[in-house]
Amino acid sequence: MRTQVLYARAPRWREVAEHAEELIGSPAFTPVKSEGRTLAGVLRLADGSAVFIKRSAPTSWLRAALMPIGGSPAQRALKGAALLDAAGIPHPSPLAAAETVGRGAVHASYLVSEALLDGDTLSRFALGPGQIKGRDARRRRRILDNVARQVRRIHDARLYTRDLQETNVMVADDEGQGFRVWFLDLEDFRRLRRVGWPRRARNLIHLDRSIGRFLCRAARLAFLYAYLGGKPERAEARKIVHQLLVLREQMERRHWRRAARPLATTHPPRTEASGVDSVRG
Repeated sequence: MRTQVLYARAPRWREVAEHAEELIGSPAFTPVKSEGRTLAGVLRLADGSAVFIKRSAPTSWLRAALMPIGGSPAQRALKGAALLDAAGIPHPSPLAAAETVGRGAVHASYLVSEALLDGDTLSRFALGPGQIKGRDARRRRRILDNVARQVRRIHDARLYTRDLQETNVMVADDEGQGFRVWFLDLEDFRRLRRVGWPRRARNLIHLDRSIGRFLCRAARLAFLYAYLGGKPERAEARKIVHQLLVLREQMERRHWRRAARPLATTHPPRTEASGVDSVRG
């Protein structure tokens, strides 16, 4: 297998991309996410600076073979970054991207990007250590209003992502001027001819399912109204909330059905003896 560099902003980042696997295994790398096919974390460089490295690997040989057709996560992240740049949406800037390829398949891809050391995920930033900051309702409201407006900007720019959840939203203080918001997981962003209400609603529901862990109902409604640009008339507000609740229930049903399929395959239901006997009789 060989490593091919897809993009490098400067020679130093090309070198990091070429040796990404080796660097990930070094003491200078601190993982912050390790689940399934994804490993990501912060790499401290010799000069004291830091970068963020994300390695993505296919879960099967078939996916590895098909990846050159649909594009590796690193390739899609570069495209997503370009889309967000064009729309003026804040995100971690890619510094380099590379792939490990062999026999026509992509076995791993690497994205090197700026490390957002001053920020934190939405929930941790909003609540603070020991959830102390979470008691400041005004501060939390300003944060959520900012995030809601940025999500609306994404949709209005005809951009859509299938993975909008609070762990993919980073927030930081903006030197007393407010809050800065960045969006992560760039590989899931795509541009559409139009982002209609069904897709907007799905993004809002995905985000609500993750922020609902630390927000009360009133705060979640305030987030929705900030996204809409203000609270609609009572009848219209009730209609929108009802639509979201119905769609959320449908999404959760599909989620549980997909989750139950492997269990049904692994543990097929047993026929009760009494039932079999009665049929035979």
